[in-house]
Amino acid sequence: MTGFGRSEIISEDRKIVVEIKAVNHRYCDMNIKLPKRFNHFEADIRNLLKEKIQRGKVDVFITYEDYTKSNVCVKYNKEIAAEYIGYLKQMAEDFEIAADIKTSNIGRFPEIFTLEEQSQDDEEVWETLKESIEEACDKFVEARIVEGENLKNDLLIKLDNMLKAVSFIEEKSPEIIVDYKKRLMEKIDELNANTQIDESRIALEVTLYADKICVDEEIVRLKSHIESTKKILTEGGAVGRKLDFIAQEMNREANTILSKSNSLLISDKGIELKTEIEKVREQIQNIE
Repeated sequence: MTGFGRSEIISEDRKIVVEIKAVNHRYCDMNIKLPKRFNHFEADIRNLLKEKIQRGKVDVFITYEDYTKSNVCVKYNKEIAAEYIGYLKQMAEDFEIAADIKTSNIGRFPEIFTLEEQSQDDEEVWETLKESIEEACDKFVEARIVEGENLKNDLLIKLDNMLKAVSFIEEKSPEIIVDYKKRLMEKIDELNANTQIDESRIALEVTLYADKICVDEEIVRLKSHIESTKKILTEGGAVGRKLDFIAQEMNREANTILSKSNSLLISDKGIELKTEIEKVREQIQNIE
């Protein structure tokens, strides 16, 4: 399912923006882009997101701005400065030159002065970040609920169409047996105008044919699958994978009906049924 959620939290010290976008995907594929200073929060962020998102290709974008007056400080490395001075004096002695040592010159050497980022309260930062992620997640889920409701209504219409096709096949199947017996008798009459055929032989032939093309079990299972799908859709929740499995079972039953059928009417209706099942399967791929 697609979806979008955005949250922006601004305080005196910082600004955190979280955006969550998703497109259809069979599994949960999560890509998180965040500032370097939040890298150690990534595992916690993923766990937080997985509580509310189970399916889809999800992109999460997190930006951070620090409003503190100074989040870095200057550090003076006395030990390194002492080494530089010691070596400068050694050079002066080695080459018998004046040791013209000034602090302004030494201060330019590497590592004498360095900038260090001031430590912040990680727990405080995480609480703000967590609040922003949860708010973005809630908006994201709300958007998905709206889309999910539309998908549910569309699926219910398709399921009703499938039920009509199954009922048609159920109604026509007995007629095919009657028609077969009629055609069999007419054929026998043509071939053996003056010969009597044992009625029991004809009855046996019709019974064998009926057993061969019988789709009663497939019809019962299809009706059960359709009603189960409707019930699951109405109950809601994370139902995508469960519905995907049921759709596969429905497709298997429809294939069996087609393989048994030698009636053009039932074959056409079976193809129509398979088409609706395939549409349902495609839609189910978008449901969490």
